Amino acid sequence: MNLPIIIENENLTGQIILGVLFAILFYMILHFLVKTLEMGYVLRNMRPWYTHLYLFPKKLNKNQKEILKNNFPFYNRLDKKRQGYFEHRVACFKADKDFIGRDGFVITDEVTILISATAVMLTFGFRDFYISIISKIVVYPDAYYSNLNKAYHKGEFNPHLQTLVLCWKDFKQGIDIDDDNLNLGIHEFTHAIHINSIKERDISSTIFSDTFKELTELLQNEPELRARLIDSHYFRKYAFTNQFEFLAVLMETFIETPAEFRSKFPKVYKKTKQMLNFHFAGY
Repeated sequence: MNLPIIIENENLTGQIILGVLFAILFYMILHFLVKTLEMGYVLRNMRPWYTHLYLFPKKLNKNQKEILKNNFPFYNRLDKKRQGYFEHRVACFKADKDFIGRDGFVITDEVTILISATAVMLTFGFRDFYISIISKIVVYPDAYYSNLNKAYHKGEFNPHLQTLVLCWKDFKQGIDIDDDNLNLGIHEFTHAIHINSIKERDISSTIFSDTFKELTELLQNEPELRARLIDSHYFRKYAFTNQFEFLAVLMETFIETPAEFRSKFPKVYKKTKQMLNFHFAGY
């Protein structure tokens, strides 16, 4: 008497399973097509289809917003919509990293907000802004002694330990003096972004690393341009230590004195802007 019911239930279960498998297959095909089309767009235009899309954007509290308004010029130059995007990313980045104080240094809202804001500023044109190669951010009150190379440091990035280390005194000075092309936070975060872009192959990492290759080739093919970069003294000598330091100094200069950079070296400026996918007022 129950046989037809059992058969009907088995048929229904089979249909549900087939439907789920079809939906999964359809999603995979659609995802592949979208990724392929976007990569084609990226290779032609060297920028992603979109950068900011948040269904449930996070908010900063009043005190945290005041920290940005009073200390971070980049945030104040953004329009209201982009300020909302910026706050969301700062909140997400701050929650994603472990902030650790050393030598008695106390981690406060000011510390986590301003350090997170520096990372978010550099990756504001990226879709993936987390810089996944960083898991811990260690902060010292002043220059710290490294037992590894027996020297004092102001900051460093250790990719093996996924740790960014900063001296708060010099980090804060880099923010307070925003037109001398010296910014410890920008410098060290650029090292992390550079290495992360080599390791990852998301859209933004691809644009960053591929554009840096283009810039390297540009300087190799135009030795007179490289000579002008060195002779101008616009970029400090440390920039020409190696490609990592060159890129870090390049980013400090791009963020702090963009108009002068654009005027002096338009080709290099254009590549730097493309690396970061910067399309905001002032850049």
